[in-house]
Amino acid sequence: MSLIDDTTRESWIQSVFPEWGEWLNEEIGETRVTPGTFAMWWLGCTGIWLKSENNTDIVVDFWVGRGKVTQDFSKLPPHLGGPDFQLNRMVGGRQRFPNTRMIPVVMDPFKVRKLDAYLVTHNHRDHMDPNSLAAIYHKFPDIPFIGPEYVTKQWIEWGLPKERCTTVKPGDVIKVKDCEIVVLDSFDRTVLLTAPRDGELKGHCPDDMDRRSVNYLIKTPGGSFYHSGDSHFSNYTLRHGKQHQIDVAIASFGENPPGLTDKMTSSDVLRMAENLRCKVIIPVHYETWSCFMADTREVDVLYDMRRDRLKYEFKPYIWQVGGKFVYPDNKDDRHFMFERGFEHAMEEEPNVYFKSFL
Repeated sequence: MSLIDDTTRESWIQSVFPEWGEWLNEEIGETRVTPGTFAMWWLGCTGIWLKSENNTDIVVDFWVGRGKVTQDFSKLPPHLGGPDFQLNRMVGGRQRFPNTRMIPVVMDPFKVRKLDAYLVTHNHRDHMDPNSLAAIYHKFPDIPFIGPEYVTKQWIEWGLPKERCTTVKPGDVIKVKDCEIVVLDSFDRTVLLTAPRDGELKGHCPDDMDRRSVNYLIKTPGGSFYHSGDSHFSNYTLRHGKQHQIDVAIASFGENPPGLTDKMTSSDVLRMAENLRCKVIIPVHYETWSCFMADTREVDVLYDMRRDRLKYEFKPYIWQVGGKFVYPDNKDDRHFMFERGFEHAMEEEPNVYFKSFL
């Protein structure tokens, strides 16, 4: 049999997916964090892997799914774009939501080497994922699965044993080895419009946000990280900033289409950073969906226009999916760049026909 005869759709998927293979799994597993620091990797969307100086591994919003995969929307279930889809509720529209995934899957959930806690901020499907949940559940029998009520309820429906779930609300504090996870208020107005209620919402009281969505502050010996989930901008973030020491925060940024505000604007990102009194603000989520793609240069330009006049004490950091950030080592950097390689160039004589090739 020839190669082309042996090649099938299944063999193609097995040979190229996930696109990064075990590259990031190996990097995270082999990283030893310097005392007085903590390391983070961006998994895409709001997925963050955090590692402390004592080798504590915590993952938040570990999503390895996808968005729309067909333009024949009649094949899609209602929760992916029907009249009760949260974004259709927000805009009074009835067309399907054209969100295709724009980023690779950079980590294989079935090849995770070590993990101490699995956190989810809210019950949207680009934040909670049955694939990573199943992979982690079967491989790590003792770690906690932490989320608000609507998240843990969905996990149990998917088959996760109730005793493995830790349901949290703002004010809760959970200790995971050398880290402390402080559960804080979420400001994700979109999640309040999400199912289960069908039909007309007017005249009904919404659920308590705390049942659906939370933010997390993860305190490590080397600094703290604020995960804002899909929160919109809120003035109450100033309360969080005054109550807690926050070093690094992420903000869900995106280009909102007419009639819809689902993501923070560049101005919102900077306002949140100022309120949180953090040292570093990192925009995320703008890269996830085709219909919300945004230009992070907006954040840079607006920051440079304002920083001297408003006496900003933080810096924005423009990251890349799959990239590593170390606090405080990278706190004064403005942009991430992957390892360029070839540091060994010209250490030996090049093997070329003539030097004129060079």
